[in-house]
Amino acid sequence: MKNPAAGGGRWVEVPPERLVSWIATFGRRHDGISLVAADEGGASLSFAAADGAIAELHPPFPPIGTVPGSGGPGVEGAAEAMVAHAVANRTVGVLLVRLGGYAAGVFAGSPPQLVSSKTGSRPVHGRSAAGGWSQHRFTRRRENQAATALHAAADAAIGIFGRYGADGLDAVVLGGDKRSAAGLRADTRLTPYLDRAVDRFLTVPDPRLAVLRDIPRDFLAIRIRLTEPEPDSPGAIHQVN
Repeated sequence: MKNPAAGGGRWVEVPPERLVSWIATFGRRHDGISLVAADEGGASLSFAAADGAIAELHPPFPPIGTVPGSGGPGVEGAAEAMVAHAVANRTVGVLLVRLGGYAAGVFAGSPPQLVSSKTGSRPVHGRSAAGGWSQHRFTRRRENQAATALHAAADAAIGIFGRYGADGLDAVVLGGDKRSAAGLRADTRLTPYLDRAVDRFLTVPDPRLAVLRDIPRDFLAIRIRLTEPEPDSPGAIHQVN
């Protein structure tokens, strides 16, 4: 199964502009949608079909707030409310970091436009298979290079985000690789910004300007946990892509 979800089902990502049609297709393929329910915290919105299929929608920048009631027109209205929430006008800080490379930027407006950015890289040598004291020296040098690279990433983020201040950013999105991003938390200068970081982490390739420019496609996507009847169960139908 592609992109399996813990506890069952699989993850699907849908851009906001396709969500209403995706939900309509989900309803047709699963004998109609019988329920729309938002969790108490507004972190997700679930569509349950008559055949047992469930689409649990997780929006960017939760909570989603109030959505229309269930049944009939409420199904489309709830999907439209999710879209409106996803594409709302926000100022979003983005920090992408991988070992040796970083990209920091601020997006504003709807659709999001990159209004400020800085990218860069620092050399970090790969791991060595050598042993003994040579290995120890190499390891220390590599650790120092990694620390220098993370400090450069933090400097870039402070320079870009600092123009707005933590209160001037509606949210912060982190991405790259989780190990490098975790290392940034040791830099207390970033604490006010990291406190605004959303839970969704974006795994991206080498953080270059082209990757940063395209990142709204990832941070605006609605993540859907799709659970469907087993293929051999009564009423089972084709999956929704």
